[in-house]
Amino acid sequence: MTANQIMFLLFSVIVVVCSILTVTSRKILRAAVYLLFVLVSTSGLYFMLNYQFLAAVQLTLYAGGIVVLIIFSILLTSHISQKFEPIGWKKSAFSALAVIAGAIVTIVTILDFRFAASGKAAVEADMKLIGKSLLGTGFEGYALPFEVISILLIAAMVAAIVIAKKGGPSRSDSQTLKQ
Repeated sequence: MTANQIMFLLFSVIVVVCSILTVTSRKILRAAVYLLFVLVSTSGLYFMLNYQFLAAVQLTLYAGGIVVLIIFSILLTSHISQKFEPIGWKKSAFSALAVIAGAIVTIVTILDFRFAASGKAAVEADMKLIGKSLLGTGFEGYALPFEVISILLIAAMVAAIVIAKKGGPSRSDSQTLKQ
């Protein structure tokens, strides 16, 4: 085996194992850390494919942004040791069916797609062109996706607070709101 194959195998195993641990962990902080490992390993796969820009975005936006917001939300609500309730057999069965259906759709799609090598030369990455594309609002602009990403970060923060916070507001919180 070559070094690239070993690294690919390592990153793939980390992604698969930590993905499973993320959704099966009953402790919320551990699930967030497992998610961090998944996102960092995915960026490692992007680096192996020579997609440095996409890998950097993966690291900064997802691993550095969303996961850090989730972890801060958990720590700020001081429910580090919170455990989720055990999952019943009905939810497990429906989850397994959804996973199997998703795997079948993914495998069929990959097998039906005709992958063809491109004869085009690689496009040179120019920083001025990347900057104009990132700030542009036209056809090839990315200003709108950046706005959507900011909404995604806010939604991740709110969702993490909702998940991390136990129950409703306490009596002192409701009395403070009335005053």
